[in-house]
Amino acid sequence: MVTLCKPAVSVPEHVITMEETLELARSRHADHPQLGLALRLIGNTGVAKRHIVQPIEETLKHPGFEERNTLYEAEAKARVPAVVEEALGNAGLRPADIDMIVYVSCTGFMMPSLTAWLINTMGFPSHTRQLPIAQLGCAAGGAAINRAHDFCTAYPEANVLIVACEFCSLCYQPTDLGVGSLLSNGLFGDAVAAAVVRGQGGTGIALERNNSHLVPDTEDWIAYSVRATGFHFLLDKRVPTTMEPLAPALREIAGAHGWDAGNLDFYIIHAGGPRILDDLSLFLEVPPESFRFSRATLTEYGNIASAVVLDAVRRLFEEGGQPEGARGILAGFGPGITAEMCLGRWTNAAREPEPRLDARRIVGYAPAMRPARSTTA
Repeated sequence: MVTLCKPAVSVPEHVITMEETLELARSRHADHPQLGLALRLIGNTGVAKRHIVQPIEETLKHPGFEERNTLYEAEAKARVPAVVEEALGNAGLRPADIDMIVYVSCTGFMMPSLTAWLINTMGFPSHTRQLPIAQLGCAAGGAAINRAHDFCTAYPEANVLIVACEFCSLCYQPTDLGVGSLLSNGLFGDAVAAAVVRGQGGTGIALERNNSHLVPDTEDWIAYSVRATGFHFLLDKRVPTTMEPLAPALREIAGAHGWDAGNLDFYIIHAGGPRILDDLSLFLEVPPESFRFSRATLTEYGNIASAVVLDAVRRLFEEGGQPEGARGILAGFGPGITAEMCLGRWTNAAREPEPRLDARRIVGYAPAMRPARSTTA
């Protein structure tokens, strides 16, 4: 049983409220011909506040891509370890118990990936697999869960650590004045999230099936233009309409599993904006309350990109979880337009691991010279 355990999530200490965001837009873009439209769109996001890694005065400056990327690396190294430690504790595991690290981020660039630094500084085995994902944007949170599911299905005794590190505020571009850019300036926030997927044992969502779906001919609807000044976010006005073609994909994966996507017990959906959640509620014919975890993330943190789905799962846990066997769906949406989806059932009781196989008999599996695994849920 491959189980997604309780995520850990951390947001930076600097806060900007909706009222402050609107006032900044008014003062900085007073002569913008579409300011009224931009203000209405920002106000309709439902984002009460967002957290950012720098004070807003520093965020609004643009010292250059090099300096911003240096700050991204420094902030990641300062903030990720504590979140990883909490996620490992939630899963009842140690660094020595991890077989692969999936690191997702679309707001900064490092090579080698932060995975190498984590392995060297936090005691993960030197043979830990590394899977950095940088170009799936907000869908990467769902993709990380799915790739962890695949790995643990192939290697049932394995455990995978997922890390999502998104500092969207470091992508602010003061010269981008399109309505989509102004909306993005009031929508995205910063966060770090981590979770463990256990191949055996653990309390959480027992993953059963996953799939991806690409909406044809939409690759320029959400994109980066990479320039000397860094990442310039491009958001097409048609993006909010994507739930109409994506809802059937959710119905298809559920139907292939013998489930009805409109009659599940819990829903973990990427909170790209309120229109996304409203439309999906309509097309799946489920009450708006079904997406309460995603709406709470959007309200309190804004769109935190790949970290959204992990934060919504955290909120599911903190509400008390679900009854044993409760069925649910998780979906992340991002550039492409891409959907990463998975199905699972809630499991409350940790299961004792089966005796570990001789690793020498598993093709491609790392040597088993490591401490015995913890069996704590």
